[in-house]
Amino acid sequence: MTLPAFSESRTAQQTPFRQLRELLESARDKYGSDLAEFDQLSMGMSQDMEAAIAQGATWVRIGTDLFGARNSGP
Repeated sequence: MTLPAFSESRTAQQTPFRQLRELLESARDKYGSDLAEFDQLSMGMSQDMEAAIAQGATWVRIGTDLFGARNSGP
């Protein structure tokens, strides 16, 4: 799972997502079938899901889009 620092810039959001995808690809190239079960990329949340999906996310946490912002307390 990776989350970028908050940014309105989609390019800035994509950087850590791209880095994680590239890390997974590099590990697959190096270790091959030993990493066959490593086939998911959990990246991003509601505010940056488009950037995460563009970089190959297979799991995105979208609770805010589904349920709204969290209540900050009583």
